[in-house]
Amino acid sequence: MEKAILVTVRHSGEDVDWSIEDLYEEMRELVISVGVEIAGEIFARCPKLSPKYLIGKGKVAEITGIREDENADVVIFNYDLSGTQQRNLEDAIGVKTIDRTQLILDIFAQRAHSKEGKIQVELAQLIYLLPKLVGKGIMLSRLGGGIGTRGPGEQKLEVDRRKIRDRIARLKGELDDVTAQRDARRKNRERFSASTIAIVGYTNAGKSTLFNALTEADVYVRDKLFSTLDPTVRRYILPDNQSILFADTVGFIHNLPHHLIESFKATLEEAVHADILLHIIDVSHPKINECARAVRSVLRELGIEDKPVINVLNKKDKIDDDDVLLADIKREFESPVAMSALLRDGIGELIERLSLELSRLTTKIKITLPYTEMKKYNIIREHGKVLKEEYRKDSIYIEAKIPAKLASIFSKNKSLK
Repeated sequence: MEKAILVTVRHSGEDVDWSIEDLYEEMRELVISVGVEIAGEIFARCPKLSPKYLIGKGKVAEITGIREDENADVVIFNYDLSGTQQRNLEDAIGVKTIDRTQLILDIFAQRAHSKEGKIQVELAQLIYLLPKLVGKGIMLSRLGGGIGTRGPGEQKLEVDRRKIRDRIARLKGELDDVTAQRDARRKNRERFSASTIAIVGYTNAGKSTLFNALTEADVYVRDKLFSTLDPTVRRYILPDNQSILFADTVGFIHNLPHHLIESFKATLEEAVHADILLHIIDVSHPKINECARAVRSVLRELGIEDKPVINVLNKKDKIDDDDVLLADIKREFESPVAMSALLRDGIGELIERLSLELSRLTTKIKITLPYTEMKKYNIIREHGKVLKEEYRKDSIYIEAKIPAKLASIFSKNKSLK
């Protein structure tokens, strides 16, 4: 196991909602998630950032001393480093130095299993790396994956800017092809399918645990940040027999680098095209409101902040049955549902709320279907709720509630009410 020195930098002009201790704690969880031992911690409160080292020379000397004493393999900064800063730090300290974005990319590389996920990770690595090609040094022996040079981008960096740009272009082309295939599958699915519910939230809020509890899927779940990267979609049948689709998505994080959002937009397409968003919120997180704001910020960047949202207060079992605290938290969010996905406590209430929200996305139809169009009858049965039906000589008269998105299928058979 590699040993790391974690350097937490707090610039005086940063978001006041996150203290240096908060920033350290989140970085500590990220480092643990990637499987690295923390050999030392340095806190640096900087009114002014150094263009050479980011931090002051005294802190650099302190890091070097810890590195020698602990025989550390890597120094990890919570702050993004320029190519020059990274090179200068590595020259001064004598070991590889990475920043928060590289660390996140390294975790993504570990978690990506699908072809699409691997393409997105390598693309994000290369886009991050390109402006950092400033000269020779330790950083030039890896592709920016960070801790252990993991993942789909494990080739040596003897390539120049032109070759990297060519590779980026090829990866974007491959990603466009994969995205087109996904879009085709989604359009085919939406043509005859139920509403889609995207599960979104801060990383490690319990999205995949809830997804598994609802759909009996077997999505990888661990108490780690970014345990899920590849999107998964599963069907679910509501009590009224309406069929819906749940989509699990990658978690968000405070100050998620913009280019990572851009690179992973294909993965987030399930959320973009969803009818309703389930915003999973960890009620035990000490920065619950800040985490929720970070999620809403990403939703705004994706242009989907106006979609119907159900706030799900998860992990209520972790606040020691403190009903007063839970009541206070509930007041912070609009019409929330409190539950424990791990214990499956509150799923019934969530489904009731979801059914209510979905009812607002349905329309009532009265149609007469000839027996030659029984496929349409089966669509109503599978995705809607039949209120009345009469079998006639050559046709079936039906009154039903169906998802509004399916109404066009029956336009020649009915009038909508």
